[in-house]
Amino acid sequence: MDVRWSDTDLRFRDDVREFLAAELTPDLRRAGRSLTSVYADYEIGMTWQRILHRRGWVAPAWPIEYGGCGWSVAQRYIFASELASAGAPPLSPMGIGMCGPVLIGHGTSAQKSHYLPRILTGEDFWCQGYSEPGAGSDLASLQMSAREEDDQFICNGHKIWTTHAHVANWIFCLVRTSREKIPQLGITFLLIDMKTPGVEVKPIVSLSGEHIQNEVFFSDVRVPRRNVVGQVGEGWTVAKYLMQFERGGGVSSPGLKSRMERIRSIAQAENISDDNFASRLAHAQIEVDTLEAVELRVMSKLSRGQAPGAESSMLKMVATELSQRLTELALEAVGFNTLPYQPFAVSAGGPSPNYRPPSNQSPVGPEYSWTVAAKYLNDRAGSIYAGTSEVQRNILSKAVLGL
Repeated sequence: MDVRWSDTDLRFRDDVREFLAAELTPDLRRAGRSLTSVYADYEIGMTWQRILHRRGWVAPAWPIEYGGCGWSVAQRYIFASELASAGAPPLSPMGIGMCGPVLIGHGTSAQKSHYLPRILTGEDFWCQGYSEPGAGSDLASLQMSAREEDDQFICNGHKIWTTHAHVANWIFCLVRTSREKIPQLGITFLLIDMKTPGVEVKPIVSLSGEHIQNEVFFSDVRVPRRNVVGQVGEGWTVAKYLMQFERGGGVSSPGLKSRMERIRSIAQAENISDDNFASRLAHAQIEVDTLEAVELRVMSKLSRGQAPGAESSMLKMVATELSQRLTELALEAVGFNTLPYQPFAVSAGGPSPNYRPPSNQSPVGPEYSWTVAAKYLNDRAGSIYAGTSEVQRNILSKAVLGL
C-alpha cells in the first residue's frame, strides 16, 4: 500500500493540527487520554461536538448536502489519526454514526430536514433501542410491540443495555408491528421521543463501576406514524443497513495505533525485557497495520456511496478482539499498580454511583497505570455489543463463504 500523502493531504493535516492545537482544551485532552470507555462522558462529548460543529467537522462521512465535509478518504483517515494522536474525546456514535446515516439512506425528506441538523448540533441526543432481555444476539426474536391505532403506534416492551438512555432525548427502536412466520418480518424501525409519557429509564452499573448502560421500559407509549423510518414491517432491512455503519462505518486503527505506542511507553517505564511479551506486542502491531489497510478499503467504498457490506462484520470482530488483547498487554505491563480501584483518576464514560472517593483524592501509582484496569474491565463488552463475535463469524460464513 502506498501510504505517502499528497501535498494537498499534508496541507489538510496541518490545518487539522492547527485547529486541534487551538480548540482542544487541556480538559478535553485530559478526558480523551484518560478515557476508559468507548464513550466519553455526556458533557465532555457534547462540549467537543459543539466545537467541531462550529467548524463544520462533526460528520465527515455524511454527504455535503446534509452537513458533511466533502473530504476524500485520505483526509477522513488523516482527521481520525490526528484526533487519536491529540487525545481528543470521542463523540457519541448513536446519532452521527448510526441514526444519521440511516435517515440519509432510508428516511423521508421531512425526517431528514428535521432530524439531521439537530443531530449535528447535538440538540437531539440519541440512544439505540435494539437489545431486549430475551433478544440480544438473536435480535429477530424481539418482543417489544407497537400496535397501530389511527395515525399512531402504541408501544409496550422493555429494552436493555441502552447506552446513555439516561441523558438521551430520542431513541431509535426496533419494534414488532406484526407476527409473521419468519421472525425478521413484521419488525418496524421507529423513532421515539424519550419525553413521551410511559417511557421509564432505569440504570445498569457496569463491571467497571460506571453508569453508562440502562434499561428502558415502554408502557402504552404513543408514537406518531410519521416516525417510522422505511416501511412498516420492513425494519429489519433498515436495521441491517444501520448495523453496517455501526460495525464498520468508522476507523479503529488510528486509536489502536495510539494505544500501541502507549503500551510500549509503559513497557519501557516498567523495564519489561520479556521476549514473550515483546513477541505478542509485535504480533498485535502487525494486526493493527492489517486492520488499517482494510479500513482504508472500506472507507473508499463509503466515499463512493456504498455501504460497508459484510466487511463491516469482519472489522467489528477484529477491532474489538484486538482492542481486548491490547488491554490485556497493558494490564500485564503495569502489574500490581492496576489493583487500586480509583475512578476519580480517570475519565469514565459516566458517573460511578456506588463509589466514594478517598478524602485525600490522591491517585495511587504512576499516571500511566490509572486507566489500565478500568479499560480492561470496560472492554470485556467489546466482543458482545453491536453483535457478538460469534454472530459476526456467522454473518461472514454466510455472506462471504456461502456456508
